[in-house]
Amino acid sequence: MTSAEASTVIDQVVAGTARLEAGLADLTDSDSAAPSGLPGWTRGHVLAHLSRNADSLLNLLLWARTGVELPQYASTALRDADIEAGAPRPITLHREDFHASAARWQAVAATMPAERWAAEVRNRQGGTLPAAGVPWMRLREIEIHHVDLAIGYTPADWPAPFVARLLPEATADLAARLDPAATPTFDVQTTDTGFAATLGPGHPNHTVLGESHSLLAWLLGRSPGTDLTGPLPPLPAWK
Repeated sequence: MTSAEASTVIDQVVAGTARLEAGLADLTDSDSAAPSGLPGWTRGHVLAHLSRNADSLLNLLLWARTGVELPQYASTALRDADIEAGAPRPITLHREDFHASAARWQAVAATMPAERWAAEVRNRQGGTLPAAGVPWMRLREIEIHHVDLAIGYTPADWPAPFVARLLPEATADLAARLDPAATPTFDVQTTDTGFAATLGPGHPNHTVLGESHSLLAWLLGRSPGTDLTGPLPPLPAWK
C-alpha cells in the first residue's frame, strides 16, 4: 500500500469512527453492561477493546515513525486484563476513552512522514507488515466491532469500498482454515458485484449466493446466513 492509499484509508477510519461515536451518544450504563454480539462480551468489553486497540496500533505507528520497536501489546495477558478491567466502566468513561484513544491514533496517522509508511512492523500475532497496512487494521476493527456492539449498525451499513476490500481477504483467510473433512468444497458468489471464489480443494459441491455485505457478514461469523441462497456449510469459528 502506498502513502496515498494509506491516506485514503485514514479518511475512512475517521468517517467510521465518527459514525460509531454518534451511535454511542444515547447509550446508558445499562446499555453498556448488556450483551454484545460477541459471545461472553458485553458492549463494555467491545468498547474497551476498541480503545485499547487504538493505543496498540498507535504503538505500531510510533515504531514505524521513530525506528524504535514498540510491540502492539506488551503481552496477550495484559491486553486481556485491560479489556476486562475497562469493560464495567460507566458509559461516559467509555465514550471519553474511545474518543481520546481514536484522536491520538488519528493525530499520528495524519502526520506520518510519507517515507515511513514503508517501515516494517509486527502485529500481535508476529506477522510483519508495512506501516501503511496499519490504517486498514484499524478500519477493520472499527467497522466489524461497530456491528458487534448491536446498537443498530448492521452489515448492510458497511461502506461498499470496505466490503469490496475485505471480502476477498475474509474468503482467503477462511479457506486457509477450513477442514476438508468437515466442510466440503464450495463456491461463494455475490449477486451485486460479481465477486466469486472457491473455498476448499477440488471441485465445489454447491454455491452460496448473496449480496456482498451479507456474504461477508456470514464468512466473518457475524450472520447466520439466513439472507443467503444455497446450502450453508459449517464454518470454523473465528478466533
